[in-house]
Amino acid sequence: MPPETTSDADPGQRLFIQRSDLHQVRTGPDPDSPVARPLLDGQARLALQQFALTANNITYAAFGQAMKYWQFFPAPDAAWGCLPVWGFAEVAESRAAGVDVGQRVYGYFPAGTHLVVTPGRVRASGFIDTAAHRQELADAYQQYVFCAADPAWQPQLEGLQAVLKPLFVTSFLIDDFLADNSFFGASQLLLSSASSKTAYGTAFCVAQRRRMADTEGTARLIGLTSAGNCSFTQGLGCYDQVLDYADLSGLDAAVPTVYVDFAGNAALRRSVHQHFGDALKFSSSIGGTHWEALGGGADLPGPRPTLFFAPAQIKKRAAPAPEGWGRDMLEQRLGAAWQAFIARVDRADDPWLQIVNRTGAAATVAAYRTLLGGKADASEGLMLGMQG
Repeated sequence: MPPETTSDADPGQRLFIQRSDLHQVRTGPDPDSPVARPLLDGQARLALQQFALTANNITYAAFGQAMKYWQFFPAPDAAWGCLPVWGFAEVAESRAAGVDVGQRVYGYFPAGTHLVVTPGRVRASGFIDTAAHRQELADAYQQYVFCAADPAWQPQLEGLQAVLKPLFVTSFLIDDFLADNSFFGASQLLLSSASSKTAYGTAFCVAQRRRMADTEGTARLIGLTSAGNCSFTQGLGCYDQVLDYADLSGLDAAVPTVYVDFAGNAALRRSVHQHFGDALKFSSSIGGTHWEALGGGADLPGPRPTLFFAPAQIKKRAAPAPEGWGRDMLEQRLGAAWQAFIARVDRADDPWLQIVNRTGAAATVAAYRTLLGGKADASEGLMLGMQG
């Protein structure tokens, strides 16, 4: 059972990260708690009960300034940031029409206990946050879904949804982007940080596409990972080959290759570019699991690395036909892909992921430090709550 919501007299808790040094982390009273912030007309207060914490959240912090992730939930002190997370909340208080106390909501939150939103475009399925400071930010992060109206929501799978769904949306869009560009003429895809959830979600989508009769020529999948994660990654069964980073030089440098970089490690990126040279047809930068080794892509052999921005691909596919698929078709295709993925992840005889639940501010800080240090167990997915 999820933790109970905090009382009106409780100041709550929120995680704060120093924007100039991600190692500096603290907790403090939540600025959106009932004690700190009375509601105005048109607002609602969401009591965050559980949220996922993955390497993707470290990427949010690492790119917080460049990609405006710090702007979603401004901290009272501008030198600090509120870490964005995906999770579940209940409407604790509401002065917004159509948003009722007790409704369960899934969406994008600051790691803490509360969030005050200004619901707009309220429908039976959910709403968007129209708070003034969020208006210029990506629409993909503004949606809040009423769980009871979501046909894909299953209470027993909330942990998997929070841990994997935001990552899988990116995986689905990467696969779609690559296929839309005919895999840039490559015959193999090289994925770094192959044990990461976004990487193996991408590999799953590509492998599913390859199983279709009309896409048998889809590129071969090679995963690069650390020695300690090779066994886990091989066991997933969605890569054709899994290699330790140290074995990169053993790959045929003449094979036309696309590099999909989930690690963000500048030294590794340079090694890949130098190894393949002109045979590297495209180099895509996705995240930063190796966030301390992030670097630019200037002066590299082969194509200049291109940052993949998932909301841009969503916008393209959500456009009406013939330019796009339309919003309904996008959701239908994504939904079908998600159902196939989650069925495999949660297979009773061979699950890919074990959800681990932890509660309290100290547990949240400890989990954050573990992820920041790159020491998380690839077979676990963390669900946290800061109450208590």
